[in-house]
Amino acid sequence: MENCKTTKTPLNANEKFTLSDGAKKVDEKNFRSVVGSLMYLTNTRPNITFAVSLISRFMHSPSKLHLGAAKRILRYVQGTLYFGISYLRSNSNKLIAFIDSDWASCTDDRKSTTGYMISLGSGIVSWS
Repeated sequence: MENCKTTKTPLNANEKFTLSDGAKKVDEKNFRSVVGSLMYLTNTRPNITFAVSLISRFMHSPSKLHLGAAKRILRYVQGTLYFGISYLRSNSNKLIAFIDSDWASCTDDRKSTTGYMISLGSGIVSWS
């Protein structure tokens, strides 16, 4: 990694990625390996799901900017090792739901992104 300090968020706010960003292309195999590992990690770390979904759009032609974003996610994970889903015994069965969307944010194809999280008691029961 070029900078081993931890970050507070998995992505920079309002950062937009495009296929033709003008940056030098990087090794696809290495990038796919990193993104695949991050995808696996999203099973217990839903807080990185949006960021991983965003960079996975560029697996067929990654640039240095896309690889930099993947490294930022890795630094975020390194700094938040104790984050994750845990299910604890609790008398409170409070149902909480969050949803967010980003209308036509992809500059290449104008696709929208939506995500949600539903928790019951101490842990998340559904997310996308």
